[in-house]
Amino acid sequence: MKTTLTSKIDGFGLNAISVAPKGMPIGGVVVIQEIFGLTDHIEEICGVFADAGYHAIAPGLFDRVEKDFHAGHDQDGIQKGIGAVMKSPWPQVVSDMQAAIDALPQPAYVTGFCYGGAAAWMAAAECNGVKAASCFYGRLIANLLDRKPKAPVMLHYGARDASIPPENVESVRLAAPDSPLYLYDAGHGFCRAGSHDYDAAARELAIDRTLNWFARWR
Repeated sequence: MKTTLTSKIDGFGLNAISVAPKGMPIGGVVVIQEIFGLTDHIEEICGVFADAGYHAIAPGLFDRVEKDFHAGHDQDGIQKGIGAVMKSPWPQVVSDMQAAIDALPQPAYVTGFCYGGAAAWMAAAECNGVKAASCFYGRLIANLLDRKPKAPVMLHYGARDASIPPENVESVRLAAPDSPLYLYDAGHGFCRAGSHDYDAAARELAIDRTLNWFARWR
């Protein structure tokens, strides 16, 4: 279902996907989008966490750029998504993620994919009430290493990801030696069904590790 979150930085009301578990939630998970917006993939990931007992919320971080923002997975869509990233400063994104955290039952966790992987790192560093984070193939994390996470962070990368060079991953590993970092025999968007890099085995393993990680910090 859709819900609306109010960001304290400017009072803006942003759309969000909200998926509750069938029973009482064991906690909450903020699911952060790729550059493509609140896609079917992000809604499906929310469902995965809801099935595991969490209330999941995915905030529409690009709603100020375009209400119900959506970008295709072709080159034009990628450029549209990159443009939205450039128009979304980190203090605003942090405030939007905080609104999602505040709307969830505790303990609350954060995960994200691609751009959302970097945003999840920022949430662990700058948001309040984050128990742990799990970051999937976040190329921009290497540019955010001065933002030290206050919450435990787990990291996932594809060993065959052409968009994230090995030295990028290594810089993150060196900067966060206490954070588990996993390389999968996969490409970039290995968790997104329909992606040419989709890898069901890698996704299942990474999601299992994430659920175990969150349970560890409950």
